[in-house]
Amino acid sequence: MKIDGSARGTPALWLGAGLAATVLVVALLAPWLAPQDPNHQALENRLESPSGAHWLGLDELGRDILSRLIMGARVSVGVGVAVVVLAGALGTLIGAVAGYAGGRIDALLMRLTDVFMAFPGILLAIALVAVLGPDLRNVVIALVVIGWVGYARLVRGQILQLREMEFVLAARASGVGPVGVIVRHLLPNVLPTLVVQASLGMAGAILAEASLSFLGLGIAPPTPSWGAMINAGRSHLLDAPHLALFPGIAILLTVMGLNFLGDALVGWLDPASGSEG
Repeated sequence: MKIDGSARGTPALWLGAGLAATVLVVALLAPWLAPQDPNHQALENRLESPSGAHWLGLDELGRDILSRLIMGARVSVGVGVAVVVLAGALGTLIGAVAGYAGGRIDALLMRLTDVFMAFPGILLAIALVAVLGPDLRNVVIALVVIGWVGYARLVRGQILQLREMEFVLAARASGVGPVGVIVRHLLPNVLPTLVVQASLGMAGAILAEASLSFLGLGIAPPTPSWGAMINAGRSHLLDAPHLALFPGIAILLTVMGLNFLGDALVGWLDPASGSEG
């Protein structure tokens, strides 16, 4: 793996890493960072604007928006990590088998990916969650179903380039089996590309979860979710715009940070150099 040192100091890398790290820390420490109980209702003060007591104001049920944003970060990050891990593992397995085996196996697996790519991703996720039921586990399942295809095609392309390299041919000649060649020689050289894809994929998963929650297909209330908070606030855009504004900013900064990080990693981790391994 070749590391481009000139990319280490790019503003995009530091900005993306900073935003991503901040959201991750907030998600991990949410119960201790939330200033109030996110489900405590003060109906007499509902729709209160930001103040010293409530920095981001109160929602339509008098709940502290800052506390709900902080706890909502756990949902977004949890879904993002789960989808990246599961979709990445499934897609990597399918892509590695297709790229290394070639022939009919490759053709069959790639036609399978074509079938999934023929459907608009978010529409397929909406349909799956509607059938399975609005639940956080079902949201993860739906996003994994639409998310593995990108990893599979990416890994397959990398494996097709690497499988005829001298170090792979030498491993075969020394008696290493297909599983050993894939695990010990090919996948380590694909890893930098997967890191980039994972950072971009996590941003997409967080945005997709927010979209499903906005439509009422995400985690059940009263558990905070950024998408559900925006949905609840859209009926108060004129009298209490802070209800939808702050969750929208949270989604924007999180997705922007992960995209900046992924774009910067493209120049920092040079996937093409993996063939030198």
